[in-house]
Amino acid sequence: MFLGDNGNPPHQNTIHNWWTKTLRGAAAEPTRLHDLRHFYASGLIAAGCDVATVQRALGHAKATTTLQTYIHLWPTAEDRTRAAAAGIMRTVSAAPTDSARTGNAKTA
Repeated sequence: MFLGDNGNPPHQNTIHNWWTKTLRGAAAEPTRLHDLRHFYASGLIAAGCDVATVQRALGHAKATTTLQTYIHLWPTAEDRTRAAAAGIMRTVSAAPTDSARTGNAKTA
């Protein structure tokens, strides 16, 4: 992501200094680069990515590291059940009325 002299990675202190200078220049709130890593991980999880996908994206050696850090962000079975039920209700309420059920059938 960052290139230093001769295409080598710069020292972490150099990156920190570049980042701090950039934030000041943009009049942005102080934000750690590591905060962006958490933001990225939480976005992947919110988009439905599984543990192995997030693990690989973050470069964690073990899935347990990913889970220990982000388990609270993955939806539970109860969350998925509520979301499914809400989807069913949206589908049913958006469907046109069935005249056979409402007694409004036209006679020929």
